[in-house]
Amino acid sequence: MDDDSLDSKQPESVAAVLKTFALLQALADRSETGISDLSVRLAMPKATAYRFLQTMMTLGYVRQEADSERYGLTMKVFELGAKALQYPKLVDLAKDHMQYLADKTGETVHLGTLIDSEIIYVHKVDSRHMLGMYSKVGRRAPLHCTAIGKVLLAWEHPDRRAMILQGAKLTKYRDKTIVEPAAFAQELERVKEQGFAEDHEEFDDHIRCLGVPIFDRLTRPIAGMSISFPTFRYEPAREGEVVTMLTEASRDISARLGCSQFPMDVVGAKV
Repeated sequence: MDDDSLDSKQPESVAAVLKTFALLQALADRSETGISDLSVRLAMPKATAYRFLQTMMTLGYVRQEADSERYGLTMKVFELGAKALQYPKLVDLAKDHMQYLADKTGETVHLGTLIDSEIIYVHKVDSRHMLGMYSKVGRRAPLHCTAIGKVLLAWEHPDRRAMILQGAKLTKYRDKTIVEPAAFAQELERVKEQGFAEDHEEFDDHIRCLGVPIFDRLTRPIAGMSISFPTFRYEPAREGEVVTMLTEASRDISARLGCSQFPMDVVGAKV
């Protein structure tokens, strides 16, 4: 096949790729979706959406509920996403620590990494209480008003931090959200000095979080781990105990990722 024939088929191929990923994203945003809703949301003819969905079902990435005929993603998509983690062992190394922290505190524990200029939750252990924090694996959250986002930025190299922040919007989600660049820079200095980050109802109403960074073999902050508390269950007197548990978990995970000199020991975290 010569180059001319390749060029002539490229637009159609690109369009097919765009349709495929548009459908995947739509199903990721809203599970259990019908063909009519997908057609309207994506401005795509029903026949086209149906044809692509059937192909994706054949490949094992989409399922269809027999009773409602709605479509959803399969675990094969999750498996694909898990393989995209820069550090594929991260979740495996963290999950037992996270379960222990959830058992000890009774609260929700999150593990998050950087994606573009946001964080994305890659693992979660739910609170044992009925009232906890709504979140899910794969959900994105802002950097500037989450404990995980703050620790990832606080220990980041200044040049890379500046580059990351260029793509971030310091949106004011709640009254306590820090949106002034100078004030946020001071907040990151405070986070690094004390060795952990706090979220004082800055992203979600009535939710407080404590978080610490996790480091790789080059002592780069590659993830953050946090515990989220409804404000009425948050006990300031236990803050030091909780941060110590988080730090010990991070120390072990970081060591297993090859970190030989734990930065939190160097700075002498104050808890």
